[in-house]
Amino acid sequence: MVVAKTEIAVSEADALALAKKSNCLACHAIDKKVVGPAWKEVAAKYRGDATAEAHLINKIAVGGSGVWGSMAMPAHPKLSEAERTTLARFVLNLK
Repeated sequence: MVVAKTEIAVSEADALALAKKSNCLACHAIDKKVVGPAWKEVAAKYRGDATAEAHLINKIAVGGSGVWGSMAMPAHPKLSEAERTTLARFVLNLK
């Protein structure tokens, strides 16, 4: 499956491989809450928000807490901008 929010398509397999490599799956799943929210919940929350992609790219880089509860999401500053963009687009395109 290929999902696209912008003109650049994101491969589900590539995005999930990157999420696994980056340890995202320790706290997130596509359709159920683990430690952090289900990615489908994240997509629903930001659907229609023109700033969502930039917001998630930044959130992946710097981490934070308070949006989905008190548990902090760790920062992932070593991920490249392209990797953060891949993850953000993948999440935002889930339905």
